[in-house]
Amino acid sequence: MGKKLESNFINMVIVLFAVTLIASAAVGYVYTLTAGPIDNAKQAKQVNAIRQVIPGEFDNDPNAEIWEKETPDGGKLEFYPAKRNGELVGTAVKTYTNNGFGGKVWLMVGFNPNGTISNYSVLEHKETPGLGSKMDLWFTKNGKGNIIGKKPGTTGLKVSKDGGDIDAITAATISSRAFLDAVNRAAAGLEGSDISSGATQQNNN
Repeated sequence: MGKKLESNFINMVIVLFAVTLIASAAVGYVYTLTAGPIDNAKQAKQVNAIRQVIPGEFDNDPNAEIWEKETPDGGKLEFYPAKRNGELVGTAVKTYTNNGFGGKVWLMVGFNPNGTISNYSVLEHKETPGLGSKMDLWFTKNGKGNIIGKKPGTTGLKVSKDGGDIDAITAATISSRAFLDAVNRAAAGLEGSDISSGATQQNNN
């Protein structure tokens, strides 16, 4: 009886090991199949975001000329120069803020060569649906908190409650401050100044 129980236990271990091995192999195989398409989809989304925030046409590959800058809080900004016939027509900056109501917010912000904002695209956020999530349209040219054409550093790129010129999203001041924090962070990085200056100015007011 003892030998039979021991035999059954060994068989169960062998079967469990085999199932685990097969499952692991299957997961690895699926990952191999999907990793490429997922990466391609991310790249396509990023290229579309760059085209959305840079005015006019460019004939270079901004992804091939990317440069990066680390931030004091351990993050990283990515800069994508867009050129036509070798001349800079704008720069898309992948930027972020840690101050969103729901956590981190990622943006792609486009800047004209003179430093003014050409457009933006919200890449990722976890803000409250119907409130902070309105940042997709609120700060556009036709939005109530329009930032297009403004130049950070020379314009009050803060919400009006903090003495700035931008109307905050109704009932979502925290999300609005976070959005502008990310924009100011991108501008500071592009200008080569202290990346934390925009965020510090926002939080201290």
